[in-house]
Amino acid sequence: MCGFFSLTSDGKGNIKYFNWELRKKCISGELNYDPDSHTSINDYYGFNVVRADNRNKYEFNPLIRKFTVDQINGWDDSDEVERQVRELDFKGICPKLVIKPIVNPLTDIRFDGEVTEEHIGLLRKWSVARICIINSVRDSIIGSVDVSIWDSVWDSIWSSIWNPVRAAVWDSIWDPVRAIIRDSIWDSVGDSIWSSVDDFVYSYISSFFNLEKDEWKHCDFDFESNPFQVAIDLWNMGLIPSYDGNVWRLHAGRDAKVVWKGVVLL
Repeated sequence: MCGFFSLTSDGKGNIKYFNWELRKKCISGELNYDPDSHTSINDYYGFNVVRADNRNKYEFNPLIRKFTVDQINGWDDSDEVERQVRELDFKGICPKLVIKPIVNPLTDIRFDGEVTEEHIGLLRKWSVARICIINSVRDSIIGSVDVSIWDSVWDSIWSSIWNPVRAAVWDSIWDPVRAIIRDSIWDSVGDSIWSSVDDFVYSYISSFFNLEKDEWKHCDFDFESNPFQVAIDLWNMGLIPSYDGNVWRLHAGRDAKVVWKGVVLL
């Protein structure tokens, strides 16, 4: 399956791909192509079936800097193509995509201080914003930059940090939370915890896109640029919130230690 960013070559290092101007036409429906389909790329640039069969197929993930040789059909120009693609300015391919390192707030950021009213204030705003997080992020990004770019960012963050962050938070509160509730309601509490952490990672995904205010969907509350910036601020401070349906917790450090817990009043 083709993913962002896809391109083809002629075996001599001459590459073809969809830039942002073409991608916008695909999103609007002016062009009936999948911008990250090798078949679409070859067809748009006029390579018929025979000529297309001789073109090499490549992919490059700009977030994790992974170059993939999908298929060599002619001369192997993969070294030259990789050199070119690593030097590409992705602002010309998707200016709405923010290219930056993927950061794990538990291992890459050290929270040494105490939780303050500033942190609780951000958490309070996040408890409101998260109501619409999943639908808003997915619909806004897919509608603005296309599904292949959404999938690329999703997969990169999932493989890099989603599972480790979930596991660390879960391990830190499994025993103490389960010890004070009945098994009959554990499933409900567990679902709430999973959901709150998943929502928080969705907020981080939103930080990889620079959308206009009117491009954010389903957000019926006041915000300036990114409606989920309050969660991103917590992330960049090295704090991860979890919610069990009643009590909020803030976690920090490699072991996702609980550094604060309480009820957040709106």
